[in-house]
Amino acid sequence: MLSRFSDFRYKEVINVRSGQRLGYVCDALFTTQEGRITALVVPGKAKYFGMFGREEDYVLPWECISRIGDDLILVESEHGIRREKRPKRALFS
Repeated sequence: MLSRFSDFRYKEVINVRSGQRLGYVCDALFTTQEGRITALVVPGKAKYFGMFGREEDYVLPWECISRIGDDLILVESEHGIRREKRPKRALFS
């Protein structure tokens, strides 16, 4: 199966162990030396319609991903999923 990274944005991520829907992929982490994807990032849920920010993002290590289908990505690790705050970007550089 041949995929582009933009296709990942339309695939829902589900934790197989808990059955929880985590959301849709928004970003990927990769190594510049090897050019390998090390993790996928799923944004946290919006707080009160997005007016009060978001919860911490899910960072899913590549080793936790058990299957990538046509419309789903299945994740199978209980402890490998970590939460991180998204760094703030400067408005003016």
